[in-house]
Amino acid sequence: MQAERLLRRLSVVPGLEVALQPINPKFLPRLQKIKYVRTLITIPKYVIDLPLRVRSFDVIHIFSASYFSFVISPTPALLVAKLFRKPTILNYRSGEAEDHLRRWKSAVRTASQFDEIVVPSGYLVDVFAKFGLNARSIFNFVDTDRFFFRRRDPLRPVFLSNRNFEAHYNVQCTLHAFKQIQGQMPEASLLVVGDGPLRAELHDLASRLELRNFEFRGSVSPDQMPSVYDEADVYLNASSVDNMPNSIIEAFSAGLPVVTTNAGGIPYIIDHERTGLLSSVNDHESLAQNALRLFREPDLAERLIAAARNEVERYTWERVADEWVELYRSLVKPG
Repeated sequence: MQAERLLRRLSVVPGLEVALQPINPKFLPRLQKIKYVRTLITIPKYVIDLPLRVRSFDVIHIFSASYFSFVISPTPALLVAKLFRKPTILNYRSGEAEDHLRRWKSAVRTASQFDEIVVPSGYLVDVFAKFGLNARSIFNFVDTDRFFFRRRDPLRPVFLSNRNFEAHYNVQCTLHAFKQIQGQMPEASLLVVGDGPLRAELHDLASRLELRNFEFRGSVSPDQMPSVYDEADVYLNASSVDNMPNSIIEAFSAGLPVVTTNAGGIPYIIDHERTGLLSSVNDHESLAQNALRLFREPDLAERLIAAARNEVERYTWERVADEWVELYRSLVKPG
């Protein structure tokens, strides 16, 4: 999503020409629908495409996640860029960076070969520094004008979770916290947006917890998310591994007070009791109590919403555009 947003915005910057080389190029659609076969044909196609595309550009901006995807996506792009003597940017975005770099020693060596390492948070700058790698932070940006800010007065106990159903987003903890919230506020409701490999497990957990006023909405397109935020009054997040979740910035934009765990880079974007409320990872009891504080202390909720709304200005395109353009231009050799 960030790659698509960045591509769209940079394409209208005077003096820049940008294009995307997908790591999953679309061809032979029938074969690409078959698991494993898809991987066997897509990776070679991506590697073959790289020399044809890389030679035409001055700077190669390479998005990256962790673990095996780091090997099959950015590493070939780096090698081809080096072959054509093109400057490279590693745009590393995973909250699992510390575990990845500690366990995969080759990843540290590979990362050190890039001309620049860019990450979306101060948290990842600090993580890379632990491994002797210099990184700079350029924030994710959010199209904040897409989100309708609504004053929530009075605040309703209508909670939203919109993380995918993967282990590191720990939606299980969110469900346990909501169980405790509902024990003290029976009228509380929870809307869960997302999907993923833990779908069956989470549905089963919700049933065993006997949650009420509860809805699994499934996957929702980004275009529809502003209306989903508008349905809710409190944003609830329990991730155990995270970097800089856009969903928190989107909640800021929409006027939802944020109650979350302090995983990874979240404390770098939320100041406890100023722009949101933080709990320890896997502590559903603390998460629930922080959520209930908003209703016991309405003045606190109002202060959090107001401060978070001001914070959003740091994550607009207008604030980050010059940083990207200046970085690109600094890497282009004169002449």
